[in-house]
Amino acid sequence: MAADDRFRPSPWEPGDDRPQGTRSEIITGRVSDWASDFSHLEPEWAADPYPIQDDLRQRCPIAHTRRFGGGWLPTRYEDVAAIAYDTGRFSSRAIIVSHFRPPPELAPVGGSPPISSDPPFHHDARKLLLPAFTRSAVARLEPGTRAFCHSLIDALAGQDVVDAAQDYAQHIPMRVIADMLGFPPADGPQFREFVEDLMEGINLPPEERIARVSRLFEYLLDQVHDHLDHPRDDLTSYLINAELYGRKLGPDHVTGTMALLLIAGIDTSWSAIGASLWHLARTPADRERLAAEARLIPVAAEEFLRAYAPVTMARLVRQDMHWRGADMKADDWILLSFPAANRDPAQFDRAGEVIIDREVNRHAAFGLGIHRCLGSPGCRRSRSPTRRR
Repeated sequence: MAADDRFRPSPWEPGDDRPQGTRSEIITGRVSDWASDFSHLEPEWAADPYPIQDDLRQRCPIAHTRRFGGGWLPTRYEDVAAIAYDTGRFSSRAIIVSHFRPPPELAPVGGSPPISSDPPFHHDARKLLLPAFTRSAVARLEPGTRAFCHSLIDALAGQDVVDAAQDYAQHIPMRVIADMLGFPPADGPQFREFVEDLMEGINLPPEERIARVSRLFEYLLDQVHDHLDHPRDDLTSYLINAELYGRKLGPDHVTGTMALLLIAGIDTSWSAIGASLWHLARTPADRERLAAEARLIPVAAEEFLRAYAPVTMARLVRQDMHWRGADMKADDWILLSFPAANRDPAQFDRAGEVIIDREVNRHAAFGLGIHRCLGSPGCRRSRSPTRRR
């Protein structure tokens, strides 16, 4: 197949997130009171959000801010879970808090289905992807992933100082996702830039943010055209040929889903791997125990996910309402902090501690509700992909 009219140039670029209904452009600056002026973009939050979340959970469990055009931050597990499961009052059409919102008519599909999709469309869009993330499908990726991890470790031999995040953790998901989507492994540095553009560039002027997002989708469209000319057995070719409701997916759906798999697959995984290594580097007792008791590795991995959950998602309030003491307005943001939920002492015993042999650990690191991570079933495995056997 040499061409597909779905992917011919058009005046509208998939993933375009032009400002809609902007109510305020105040985003950054010193926080006066985290209960009434929170901002997850400030250095204090990035350095150590847990004391802030603990304080809010005690005195103002659903914090508010006028930044970003208005938003709310629940910090209790029960509130985070309630919002995650309530698709009737909270929309997923935007998943990253910023100072502008995609138009309501973008629902129920959203820009990156199925993570940005609302029911009933969400169910069918998610179902399309499930075969690629079953345990058996993930198991087929394990030998190559394990070999790649070993090669990264071997390359560190002889170095006095190693940046475990930059030299190890970041490379693993970039290679795995590239293989799944059928992208050139050599494009890894570009993937890192794409992640930074989307996840860290939310405070940029709209024109600059649009330009950065466009670079990602231009790359994805190039990959689509390459797959049209050279079909192969990977997720990109699968999406190009997949059908929903008797029709092939539109270009916005195809590239939006590719963007989701690329960005979310890389960012969450390297964060989780990096945080786990960081903990072990600063906690010799845990490191030594895992070296002596390898059977604890899967249990410890779950605890690292709980304690250092890498995902915070957004929702948009559908209509004005009074919800658990908060007067929410239509299109207010909800910063859905799974890390905060995972540190709630009402849900977890010794919630602020990292207990590598924690027996009961129903954490929310993979999300809750209909948008729970597609890859989570394959992540709960009995072996560690980086341990030599």
